[in-house]
Amino acid sequence: MNNDLINYTLHLADNSLILGQRNSEWCGHGPVLEQDIAITNISLDLIGQARNFYQYAALLRKDGSTEDSLAYLRTEREYKNCLLTEQPNGDWAQTILRQFFFSSYQYLLYQQLQTGEDKQLAAIAEKSLKEATYHLRWSSEWVIRLGDGTEESHDRMLKAADELWRYTGEMFIAADYEKKTGIDIAALKEPWQKRVKEIFNEATLPYPEKIFMQEGGKQGKHTEHLGYILSQLQYMQRAYPGCEW
Repeated sequence: MNNDLINYTLHLADNSLILGQRNSEWCGHGPVLEQDIAITNISLDLIGQARNFYQYAALLRKDGSTEDSLAYLRTEREYKNCLLTEQPNGDWAQTILRQFFFSSYQYLLYQQLQTGEDKQLAAIAEKSLKEATYHLRWSSEWVIRLGDGTEESHDRMLKAADELWRYTGEMFIAADYEKKTGIDIAALKEPWQKRVKEIFNEATLPYPEKIFMQEGGKQGKHTEHLGYILSQLQYMQRAYPGCEW
């Protein structure tokens, strides 16, 4: 059993699942109907990606695990998602910026995974890249719209950057299981920064200064927010063990 590959696959799945669950909280609450539908569809895309990764992780574990057991029956410390994905929605500006930061990263990551040694991860990445491309385009347009919009929307984007920037550095700090998969996470940082700077410049937003970066999510050390997310996400499966849709 390749534990590093399993942990890395779970990391990819957890990122998509937790962010998808976060975004789904907007269903029925979006600022306008069109964007309510858009953010809900992005949630479905992310959860679909998570399913593919969980199915592969279950296959690798060979212990009777299923996509459902991996999603619903693990504890907080067993989740390996980046801290960024579990941060609260806040207002629309914070949700948009969180999606932009992560989609910029995920877009680059899936490109690299496509050429990786693991054929199954490459296949999932190839399929998911089309979705990540749309997520990136959609969130980029909204960052520009809000940043270069009214005085209030600009201020809200500044506040969102203050809240979220500290969680972006973790994406490019490789966990032990990432180092052994042949994926060069650190190499994604420069093109990610370039894209963020380009969009921030067009949005008339200052590029955030260097600050201390929070990390630990990849090793199972999370903020208090993840526990609340899991209490909702896992309620049905824990209340009615073995239930199926």
